[in-house]
Formats: sequence, C-alpha cells, structure tokens
Amino acid sequence: MNRILKMLEEDARLTPAQIAIMTQTDEGDIKKAIAEYEKDGVIVGYQALIDWDKTDREYVSAVIELKVQPEQEHGFDAVAEKIYRYPEVQSLMLMSGAYDLQVIIEGKTLREVAHFVAAKLSTIDGVISTATHFVLRKYKDHGVIYEAPEVDERSNLII
Repeated sequence: MNRILKMLEEDARLTPAQIAIMTQTDEGDIKKAIAEYEKDGVIVGYQALIDWDKTDREYVSAVIELKVQPEQEHGFDAVAEKIYRYPEVQSLMLMSGAYDLQVIIEGKTLREVAHFVAAKLSTIDGVISTATHFVLRKYKDHGVIYEAPEVDERSNLII
C-alpha cells in the first residue's frame, strides 16, 4: 500500500477511484486504506503547491539554522514544540551536522523576519545561536520544478 502513499504524495487530487484503476485494486480497499492512513497520522494533510512569485502576494522566506542545547529529559522535542507553535514557522526539522534544527519561516518583509528571529527564536531557552538565510528564488520544491529557464537553441545559452 506504500504505492498509494507515493501516488497521493505526487498528486493529492487523485480520487480513490482513479487510484483503484491505476493499482488494479478495489476502490473500497483504497478508501479504507486512505482512511486508515489518515487515522494513524501517516497522511497528515493535503495541500496545493503554489508559485507565489507569480502572484501579487508580497512575502519573504527564510531558512534559519539553530544550534540548540537539548533538555535533560526531552532532548530537542521541547524546544522544537515551542518553535513550531509560531504561525510564521512553515517547516521545522531536526538535522544532523553543523546545526541542530532547521526552521523555514515566512514574513511580509525582511524586517519582520529579522524581528521574529531576534525577538522570538533567539530568546527561547536552549537556543544557542541562529543563522538566517533568505530565500531569493525557488527553482524546485517538493519534487516540482517551478519554471525551467528558456534555452536559446541557436547558442545553447540560458536566457
């Protein structure tokens, strides 16, 4: 049934009937599997991937690296819970390597993002340091290429 999950990950608009045809499975079995995945928290949500740069919405995205002192009994989880509750936080991941947590946030302006980091993130107990990287352009997200550059076939130059 992992095939169902992969299909929904690639296109959440697929109906159980379509998945049943594609997997040669009974539609009732597909509906039951999806309901079970949702109940068990395997499927945690559905959403559209939007290229906001093609709209009039003004926003800034930033990737923030955090070095964190884990708590005695809860490790990184307690600090992570404080962070993911902020509405500005789009993603939060525990990482291996040079830093511990990666936070992706959105704000209306660079100043708003900077204020969030300075006033909210950096003041959380256990946060040792932050490094903020502003997203300038998305080329690919969740496996989807946003817009491939045009190639001038005469010279093979990207325009």
